[in-house]
Amino acid sequence: MNDSKGPSRRDSWAPYTPSAQAPWDLRRVVHLHRRASFAATWQEAQRDLKDGPKTSVDRLIKGKPRSQGVPEDFVAVAAKLGRLAAEASDLGRLKAWWVYRMLFGPDPLTERLTLMWHNHFSTNAAKAGLAVFRQNEVIREFARAPFGELLGRVVHDPALLLYLDAQVNRKGHPNENLGRELMELFTLGIGHYTEQDVKEAARALTGWTVDQGRFKHDSAQHDDGEKVLLGRKGRWKGDDLVKMLLEHSATAERLAWRLCDTLMGEGTVDAAGIHALADGLRQRRLDVGWAVETVLRSEAFFAESNLCTRIVGPVEYVVGAARALELFDPSPSTLIVAEAAANLGQDLFYPPNVGGWPGGRSWLGTRAVIGRHNYAVGLLDGTTVGLPQPADVLGLARRHGRGESLADVAAFHAELFLGAVPGAGWRDRLLAVLGTKPALTPENARRVVALVLASPEAQLG
Repeated sequence: MNDSKGPSRRDSWAPYTPSAQAPWDLRRVVHLHRRASFAATWQEAQRDLKDGPKTSVDRLIKGKPRSQGVPEDFVAVAAKLGRLAAEASDLGRLKAWWVYRMLFGPDPLTERLTLMWHNHFSTNAAKAGLAVFRQNEVIREFARAPFGELLGRVVHDPALLLYLDAQVNRKGHPNENLGRELMELFTLGIGHYTEQDVKEAARALTGWTVDQGRFKHDSAQHDDGEKVLLGRKGRWKGDDLVKMLLEHSATAERLAWRLCDTLMGEGTVDAAGIHALADGLRQRRLDVGWAVETVLRSEAFFAESNLCTRIVGPVEYVVGAARALELFDPSPSTLIVAEAAANLGQDLFYPPNVGGWPGGRSWLGTRAVIGRHNYAVGLLDGTTVGLPQPADVLGLARRHGRGESLADVAAFHAELFLGAVPGAGWRDRLLAVLGTKPALTPENARRVVALVLASPEAQLG
């Protein structure tokens, strides 16, 4: 949290009103969709550009921003894909199911928040197994609820309990894993509890276990002795600990940080801004939905200093590219798209550790940068992602009145992905990669669009 930048605490989250300094333009439309969903099609972006920020954010909040690519039978198909993956105990197909939801679902903001909470309550399927499926559905259902409702369900969920060894946390033999992460990662954050609190939390949580795939409190294994937790003495149980953590002021601060880390750019929110959002959360029972809407409607969110300042994560990158290019019917294999995200460093249901993916600049190592270019080439080639033919990017541009030259193809897709052509000479540098005076052909159009997708500018959203 950088104290030297950002708005004052008093007006940190003032509502956005278009102005000469911050107009409602295509850059801000694309910015909204890249941060809060998984990109927009050209038609959706032009609609939002015409309708203005209030209506555009309204659509996202209501779960109805997509006018293209949502199958009429989405709910039934998504349910069937998830059920079949679970019945087959196939984690690969489960990843594909989630990518299907991100790519085709009507409510991308909820999927975006589900991905955020998946990282917050980091749980690895290598240890928790298919229990992560139910956890994912619980997180989705309560992604925008008051945080107490989400936390109460996630800490009783078998996936997290198995992952953090709750079943071996017994009276007389406390295991600190669940208690430590509950305080350090899920609520308070480092510096707001002591090592003694961790020990006492472990005692409070004794008896929490999983029996036949369900949460169970085994009273015979619970340490019912007196404990001192966060300065309070009593015969505390696990649910008492959760209640204390929800009431602690540091929890609101950590939630505010998590939301800003997801929705805002690097270094764009200072300590005052975090505190102001945390104050609002405390006043509203940690209502995550209120906080998300406050951020998305704010002047800070649409400020020039917040545009193109956040590195796009692998899942956002691979899904967003397919959506923006309108690859709906036929669509790429969601199994292959999920594996592409894994190859770029974000393997769904397999975060690297209890702290989740570090994100930010860690996404852009040398191997990952090359991998993003290879994914873009493969997506446009089509066959490597399960499409029957190459993507018709020249046809896409022409359907929207563009594409009379390769330079215009490059400009159209820069506006589609980035909201604007990055600067003078950018197109020329891009086209120079193709050689001297390259011809306007479908193949060259795909080559230039792959370069747009792989450009440094396209890694920032």
